[in-house]
Amino acid sequence: MNNYSGDETVNAGTGKELTIKELTELVAKVIGYDGKILWDTTKPNGTPRKLLGVSKAEKLGWKYKTELEEGIRLSYEDFLNNPMRAER
Repeated sequence: MNNYSGDETVNAGTGKELTIKELTELVAKVIGYDGKILWDTTKPNGTPRKLLGVSKAEKLGWKYKTELEEGIRLSYEDFLNNPMRAER
């Protein structure tokens, strides 16, 4: 990405799809939340698919190195260990 000079959006991601429910459960697992997760079923489900294409990034030679679960864990640990971020 240091050499990219285009004006198009380039998505960075894994190219793997997961549902909002799966993401919610993953975050709960990482942070150690074992409470009940409530869903408001009176609201619309939203967009059926939320997968961003990463082909432009891959063509530029970029590939993700961190799985989502590990990235969430690292972000959560950083939040817990950085008092200035935790205050906000």
